Amino acid sequence: MRNFIHLTTAIVFSFMASLALAGDPAAGKAKSMTCAACHGKNGISPNDMWPNLAGQKHGYIVSQLRMYRAGERVTPLMP
Repeated sequence: MRNFIHLTTAIVFSFMASLALAGDPAAGKAKSMTCAACHGKNGISPNDMWPNLAGQKHGYIVSQLRMYRAGERVTPLMP
């Protein structure tokens, strides 16, 4: 559960870094469900094709999500 909370927090803050909003854990949990479909509810992927997010360092996840958002990293299955 702890890894899921860290994963949710990293995802929410990465996508909303430019917005000055108060944290909303319920909204973050709802938004992370898209990620959990492939990367697993607790960050452990059920499929070897998709990487585990649990155990990754916060800075790495943030940098990768920023690259996706900027179009610098493209993977067809990532929204």
